[in-house]
Amino acid sequence: MGIKSFQGRRAKPLAKKEFEAPILVTDYMTTKLVTFSPEQSILNVMELFTKHNISGGPVLDENGFLVGIISEADCMKQISESRYFNQPILDKSVEKFMTKEVETIPHDISIFDAAGVFSKHNRRRLPVMKDGLLIGQISRKDIVVAALKLSGANWK
Repeated sequence: MGIKSFQGRRAKPLAKKEFEAPILVTDYMTTKLVTFSPEQSILNVMELFTKHNISGGPVLDENGFLVGIISEADCMKQISESRYFNQPILDKSVEKFMTKEVETIPHDISIFDAAGVFSKHNRRRLPVMKDGLLIGQISRKDIVVAALKLSGANWK
């Protein structure tokens, strides 16, 4: 004769609770951007970099379409050239020094996919696009912050 249990019927084991963490770039990107125009002077851009404590930003045309990215590295080129040719910085426009071939990412990719894009293209920031329009920007630091927030979660 078998041993009888007097504990009664056992409850079903609880399912492991999945953590529903936000993992899309739209959850971590910056939406209040300092933007620049192709006609803006490099000197003005450098002043805005300092004022807003940023190292670069998107360049938009008069219709609001992304036409490039300007960064501190681009400004360094201008500073170097102006010293070499003994010319003032004032008269140079963003259009001459900005990066025109810009890698962008769609709004609906995960931070993990964005990390792969950063790794492949070696950029510090990437414009986030939706339907051909700029809706934000995500940086390498944003990805690191997101990973830290998700470090205790179960990634799907």
